[in-house]
Amino acid sequence: MNPKKITQIGIVIVIIAVIVYLEVNKPHVAPGSIQNVVVSYATSTDGITLPGSVATSTSTAPVVPETAAQNSSRVAQESQQYQMAKEIVDPTGFINSPNASSSAPFALSQFAGNKVVLLDFWTYSCINCERTIPYLNAWYQKYKNYGLEIVGVHTPEFDFEKVYSNVAAAVLQYGIQYPVVLDSDMGTWNAYNNRYWPAHYLINIDGFVVDQGIGEGNYAQTEEEIQAALKQRDQVLGLPDNVPTGLVNPSAAVSVDANDVQSPETYFGAARNEYLANGTQGAAGEQTLTAPTLSSIQPNSLYLSGTWNFADQYAESVGTTSKIFYTYSAKNMYFVAAANSVVAPNGVKINIILDGKSQGTMTIQANKLYNLIQSTVYGQHTVEIDVQGSGLDAYTFTFG
Repeated sequence: MNPKKITQIGIVIVIIAVIVYLEVNKPHVAPGSIQNVVVSYATSTDGITLPGSVATSTSTAPVVPETAAQNSSRVAQESQQYQMAKEIVDPTGFINSPNASSSAPFALSQFAGNKVVLLDFWTYSCINCERTIPYLNAWYQKYKNYGLEIVGVHTPEFDFEKVYSNVAAAVLQYGIQYPVVLDSDMGTWNAYNNRYWPAHYLINIDGFVVDQGIGEGNYAQTEEEIQAALKQRDQVLGLPDNVPTGLVNPSAAVSVDANDVQSPETYFGAARNEYLANGTQGAAGEQTLTAPTLSSIQPNSLYLSGTWNFADQYAESVGTTSKIFYTYSAKNMYFVAAANSVVAPNGVKINIILDGKSQGTMTIQANKLYNLIQSTVYGQHTVEIDVQGSGLDAYTFTFG
């Protein structure tokens, strides 16, 4: 046979073999769609190790992921502008875990390279934190299927907020569905050098903190930063740009005019009761105090009557003649309180008198934040609380 023809036949056989091999080994793709399989990059950080992973997406048009060179260039630029996120440190419990069970441990590293993470520091008896939760819940519902993970870091202010069952009850009460880590020993709080409730840290797909904020408000700005981080994620992973637009407006959200809230958080416990006006500040143990005349009450000053036993974090009523007096400037008044389960197993009733008019009674039992006064307008008011029994543990007044 002609050697030239033998060579041509050999080339044809090789081509056929290659076609068969590619056909057998190609990924299975659903009819009518194009599947992009993207291998993500891996980056090592001082706090989080970003693992290499495989992400898949289904779209009606091919999307080109970033190249390795583009990834490296972007990460290098971000390293000059942002700090790397820190890993969760010394957690004491988990709720709504994305792993095997609700209480299973999880780490931020399992989201890195694949998701954008909004890290939210909160504690459940904080009214400022409570007012941010409707936005967090709304963002989670809106963006969780587009690459956002919210992680609540519950760092307690008071000892009762270290109790797992108390935090779990609050998570249920507030309708929180995103993961929560209990930070009772303040490990993660200290790792981020955080000092405020609430505070958030937005971590992009590269593991950098690209936005942070403290306190309430600026919700529109935060959501826009979330959208930008999610769009970057889509680009990096080669996914379609389908991040939802617009801004959430939760029906449960409560707006506060900070300029009209003129009263500070006021603590009862000996460690921080600098606003105690008719007793010895900073002193632990029992004090028997005399009720002030209404005309002598100064704004933003705490007055007590009867016998109170002062611990570091709270003051506990002793006997049946205890009262609390306070003149505040705000719209709403909140009370962090509890009942001593040994002294008052069924709770302690309090009678609330506002500007000389009874507002009815309330039973204090669980360790939590109570909505004491709800008004429609801002203004100055004097509240008198008649404590009907021993065992009321009063922690703090807050306002809104």
